[in-house]
Amino acid sequence: YTVIGKEHVPADRAVVFCSNHQSNIDPPVLFEALHRRVHILYKQELDAIPILARAFRLGGFIPVDRRNKEAAMRSIETGARSIREGASFLIFPEGTRSRTDDLLPFKKGGFIMAIKAQAPIVPVAIRGGRAAMQRGSWRIHPVRTSVRVGTPIETTGLSLDDRDELIERVRHAVAALIAEDIGDAAGASV
Repeated sequence: YTVIGKEHVPADRAVVFCSNHQSNIDPPVLFEALHRRVHILYKQELDAIPILARAFRLGGFIPVDRRNKEAAMRSIETGARSIREGASFLIFPEGTRSRTDDLLPFKKGGFIMAIKAQAPIVPVAIRGGRAAMQRGSWRIHPVRTSVRVGTPIETTGLSLDDRDELIERVRHAVAALIAEDIGDAAGASV
């Protein structure tokens, strides 16, 4: 993988990395590329895979039960507390893998967590993973992925009333990073 823009990641405070999601290889690539001690807010349905669930819990990752609003809010509050204690988080706000370079609608939980923690959100775009591992397949093919890291978007001073505007701002930033990567890839192949 290649990483462009890692210098945008603040070294002195915890952040919430907000990335698009195209493949099951995205989390481990981003885990390695961004911050080796990043935690993940993940959908609780993944707990159905016992070994994965155990590894996630040992890593300080936090499951979110998207079907139970009260339980989801408790998970988000736990994440916010963890950020205030110094842990950075990675979120995939689309909630599932996109089959194209187009972003799916963003879910709100990770943004609520960032606002509650008053932590900056760092937009991230990852591309190339879909060719490595097709949705529904366990086969992994070697590919080159690219990771683009954008300028942090501050949440200090924001309240939950600002959530929807923040989501749109971050979504726009992630889309712009994807477009930059597509443009650079097209220019490189000419």
